[in-house]
Amino acid sequence: MELWIPITIAAAFSQNLRSALQKHLKGKIGTTGATFIRFGFGFPIAVFYLAVILKITGESVPDVGTTFYWAAAFGGLAQIIATFLLVHLFSYRNFAVGTAYSKTEPVQAALFGFILLGEQLTPLGMGAIALGIIGVLFISFGKQRPSGSMVLSTLVGKPALIGLASAAFFGASAAFYRTASLSVEADSFLLQAAFTLVCVTAFQTVVMGSWMTVTCPAELRAAIRNWRLSGLVGLAGIAGSIGWFTAMTLQQVAYVRALAQIELVFTLAASWMFFREKITPIELAGCVLVALGGVGIVIAAS
Repeated sequence: MELWIPITIAAAFSQNLRSALQKHLKGKIGTTGATFIRFGFGFPIAVFYLAVILKITGESVPDVGTTFYWAAAFGGLAQIIATFLLVHLFSYRNFAVGTAYSKTEPVQAALFGFILLGEQLTPLGMGAIALGIIGVLFISFGKQRPSGSMVLSTLVGKPALIGLASAAFFGASAAFYRTASLSVEADSFLLQAAFTLVCVTAFQTVVMGSWMTVTCPAELRAAIRNWRLSGLVGLAGIAGSIGWFTAMTLQQVAYVRALAQIELVFTLAASWMFFREKITPIELAGCVLVALGGVGIVIAAS
C-alpha cells in the first residue's frame, strides 16, 4: 500500500474529530473564534512536530525561494476563508446542503492542481471522484424528505453557494500547499511537509490573531478562556494538517482530497455506534459509493 493512503485516511479521521469539536465550540466563541483556534492553538504543536522531524532526519532548517512564500501565503489565506465559510454553515438549519457542496472540493482541487502544477487525472480517476461525490450527496440528504423547497435550496440556496465557495477555497489551498511543499529544498518529504505546515500555520495565526484583536476581541478572549476545548481542536486540527500536508507532498491534491471523503463514512459510523442513530438505505448506498470511489482513486493513483 502506498504511504499516502493510510496517511490520508488518518487525516480524515482527525478532521472529523476537529469539525465536531468546532461545531460544539461555535456557540461559545463565535464563527471567527472557532475558525481561529484551528490555527492559533495548533501552531505550538506544529513547531514541536517540526523539531521532532529535524531531530529524526538530522537535517537543518531548509532553504526556500520566492515560490514557497507566495504559495504558502495564498494557501494560508484560502484555508482561513474556506474554514470560516464552513463553520458559518452551522448557522443554517439546512447546513447539510452546504456541507455536501463543500465536498465538491476534489473537483475544484483538480482544477487548481492543473492550473498551478499541470497535474492531470486519468479517466478512471475522474470517474472515481465523481462516484465519491455522488455518494457524499446520498449521505448528506439521506434523512431528508425530497421537496420543492429542498431542491431549490440545493440548487441556488445560500447554504449551497457558501458550500461551493468553501470547496473552491479549500481546493485552492490544497494546490497552493502542494506547490509550496514541493519547492522546499529538503531530502525528506516529511521535512518538506512539516516545514510548510509550520510556516503556513504561523502566518495564519498572525493574520487571524491581528484581525480578531481589531474587529472582535471578545471572541479572541472567549477562545483563550475556553482553552481546554480550544486546545483539543488545535491538536485534532494540526494532526489532520500533518496528514494532509504529508499526503499532498506525496500525491496529487485531487486524489488526496477525494479519498478524504471517507470522513463522512466515519461520521455516519460514529452516529450509528455511539448515538444509536438509524442509517437509512440511501445513506448506506452513499457509504458504498464513497468506498467504491475510494477504491477507484487508489487504483487510478497507483
